Amino acid sequence: MKLIVGLGNPGPQYAQTRHNAGFMAVDRLARRHGIEGPRSKFHAGVLEGAIGVDGSLHRVVLMQPTTYMNRSGLSVGEARAFYKLEPEDILILVDEVALPLGAIRLRASGSAGGHNGLKDIQRALGTQDYPRLRIGIDPPPGRVPQVDWVLGKFTDEQRDELEPTLNKTCDAVEAWLGDGIEKAMSRFNARETDA
Repeated sequence: MKLIVGLGNPGPQYAQTRHNAGFMAVDRLARRHGIEGPRSKFHAGVLEGAIGVDGSLHRVVLMQPTTYMNRSGLSVGEARAFYKLEPEDILILVDEVALPLGAIRLRASGSAGGHNGLKDIQRALGTQDYPRLRIGIDPPPGRVPQVDWVLGKFTDEQRDELEPTLNKTCDAVEAWLGDGIEKAMSRFNARETDA
């Protein structure tokens, strides 16, 4: 069993905002593999199903915490305890202002990098050694405060670039499931020449 968690904020006012890139990636992954739901569990929307990769089926739980970003660890901690998962069985999908839109970056572990959702997950898991996939949303332009930028909606032009990025994110999740974190990192991170 693998747990794939997209981070974001619940509610229609946050739909399609940059901070909800993780939610969008989980939605895309669920649609791609016909995983239906969600149901409410672990302070989150939860979808259980299977993802086929290279002829093998991988049991997965897709999760979107409904606790707001800063309390994401509550959901992740509850799901981890229920399914008796190791941290390396949990993949977090999260927005990243330090990466350009269109870029993704997989890591097996690391710091929260100032991201409050990752900070709370690290607190809940008691370690920073869990995989995460960062989805680039561009740094804020000019003097736009970061909080306004991440809580703002993608522009029409950005949405055009976001579409293939969400597909690439799903490809990377499938590679993580099928080949493990190291091979997935070498395949998807090798394409990044910046950040």
